Amino acid sequence: MLEIEGSYGEGGGQLVRTAVALSAVTGKGIRITNIRKNRPSPGLKQQHLKALETAARICKAQISGLFPGSTEISFVPVEIKGGKYDIDIGTAGSITLLLQCIMPALPFAKEKIKLTIKGGTDVAWSPTTDYLQHITFRALEKLGYSGSITLKEHGYYPKGGGKVSAYFKPCRLRGFHFIKEEEEINGISHASNLPAHVPLRQAEAANTRLMEAGYPSQIETQSFEAFSTGSGITLWTGYIGGSALGEKGLHAEKVGKHAADEIISELRSGAAVDTHLADQLIPYMALAGNSSYTVRELSLHTTTNIWVTEQFLDVKFRIEKKEGLLEVSVN
Repeated sequence: MLEIEGSYGEGGGQLVRTAVALSAVTGKGIRITNIRKNRPSPGLKQQHLKALETAARICKAQISGLFPGSTEISFVPVEIKGGKYDIDIGTAGSITLLLQCIMPALPFAKEKIKLTIKGGTDVAWSPTTDYLQHITFRALEKLGYSGSITLKEHGYYPKGGGKVSAYFKPCRLRGFHFIKEEEEINGISHASNLPAHVPLRQAEAANTRLMEAGYPSQIETQSFEAFSTGSGITLWTGYIGGSALGEKGLHAEKVGKHAADEIISELRSGAAVDTHLADQLIPYMALAGNSSYTVRELSLHTTTNIWVTEQFLDVKFRIEKKEGLLEVSVN
């Protein structure tokens, strides 16, 4: 059984998610200790439990330590099964982070997999569902990945209640070298149970800021009623994105400007992928082989994901400086 130090590097839930996904792929049983050791409230939270429970269901794994606050788990997979699964996180826990725990394993499933997931679609410290759909999946498609998601209903903190359907097919991953793609910036600005001017103001502020920086954009606005109240905006072009979420007392204009500033800083660097996508791609690149990208900086999430991935697979990532950027590659 492979022993994984859960406090290594970023030391959060992502380390656990990547380890479990690669355990399912390789068939290697794992024990992860000191999970989220250095967090204010260590151990597993509800959204982590649901992600691990889902992974265990899909690959018929034996799992122990699955309870709130647990700092140690063991996970022994059998085989990655297909089928239909309904998952309710039960809180505003991130749907996209739950998907991160299983998506690297799904190309190796025996048959197609369809998921219906309830939870948070737009919550702090996680990719928005729009980001996953328009940036992550677009990049994964280049690596031969076969999957898609459909947003059924937005769910914001703290009530959640969002709904996503996801569909995956077994596939053979292939190497790809990401380069910067010049395209017009697209985006979606949305709000639930709020005045219709909120998403409009978010979009207008983002568009103004982007135009000032020399980047034209097309931003769709959506205003609707849903189970939870909130707002957000996601922008994307190629493999680069920016997003921001509304908060009580935070002006809509500030939300729009924040998303615009995030994508502008990435675009100005000239990198092929943004710093968030950079960490998400690591396990897929290792499984595909012969892949690379450039990024403006390496986040702790990325270096942690590289370390975890190298524990499971016979690969070694290279990090080299290239024209003011960092090139991350694997053969």
